[in-house]
Amino acid sequence: MTKVPDASVFDMDYLQEADRIGEGIRAALRDTLHRRGLVVAMSGGIDSSVSAALAVRALGPKKVYGLLLPERDSSSASTTRGKALAQHLGIEYTLHDIAPTLEAIGCYQWRDEAIQSVFPEYGTGWKNKIVITGGIGGGVNHFMLVVQAPSGDMHEKRLPLKEYLQIVAATNYKQRIRKTVEYFHADRLNYAVVGTPNRLEYDQGFFVKNGDGSADVKPIAHLYKTQVYAMARALGLPDEITSAIPTTDTYSLPQGQDEFYFALPYDKMDLALWALNHDVPAAALAQSLGVSQVQAEWIFDDIRKKRTTTAYLHAHPVLLD
Repeated sequence: MTKVPDASVFDMDYLQEADRIGEGIRAALRDTLHRRGLVVAMSGGIDSSVSAALAVRALGPKKVYGLLLPERDSSSASTTRGKALAQHLGIEYTLHDIAPTLEAIGCYQWRDEAIQSVFPEYGTGWKNKIVITGGIGGGVNHFMLVVQAPSGDMHEKRLPLKEYLQIVAATNYKQRIRKTVEYFHADRLNYAVVGTPNRLEYDQGFFVKNGDGSADVKPIAHLYKTQVYAMARALGLPDEITSAIPTTDTYSLPQGQDEFYFALPYDKMDLALWALNHDVPAAALAQSLGVSQVQAEWIFDDIRKKRTTTAYLHAHPVLLD
């Protein structure tokens, strides 16, 4: 009889795993990257926090440099948590507001132009986000644009492809500018850059090519999000970090990662991805998630489709000779 997966499938000796990751980091710096330390951009979220903590555990605080890179739409809580983490870890850090750069290259202008094609009244004082729907209901994934007027009234419309692509292209500037700043500091210090995706994000292509997807070492890309939270607790990170809810922190309206991309909370997505990776039948996943077998099949299909459609993000440059 097939075992119904539950959170116990993610159990491990986390401190032993942290030591193993540390050995890998040191070996990568010494044998492959030939760099003296690590730069970590810290968003205040669980993934970057654990990545920074693992870097410090591996190298010590004097060889890890932190960056806080907020912009106009960032939550103030993200910066607060990032500062708290840097102080907790005892590392040097820089706070660099990238909003002026984003303004100068047209990030907000291009985004707002696309939004106004859908909501002509959108303007100063309005807020926005994108939400995903369709895939785990057996249909084709599509996106809804949600806006909030200064009065507090919410409005929602299906987002046409042209406007969707323009909004995403504009907001991707944020990740790419952040990475540019990271590599500036890495170059001046002769350090390597840490990438912070967990296994769910890495597998499903939840990153920006040449943005947050660009890095020299990715220490938690093999860990499910559930395991990243457990690692944070094992490493003794502050409560405000270990209890932080995953967000994109990209749009001006609060937006969970499940709204924008995964369509399920991370703990359920972790179980679904683990089940697919371990050839667990849809019937067992359905029992685990409390859904029908048909719905579990839709979830599996959605994971496979995202792997296919985001393969470009993982692709190396095409060499023609």
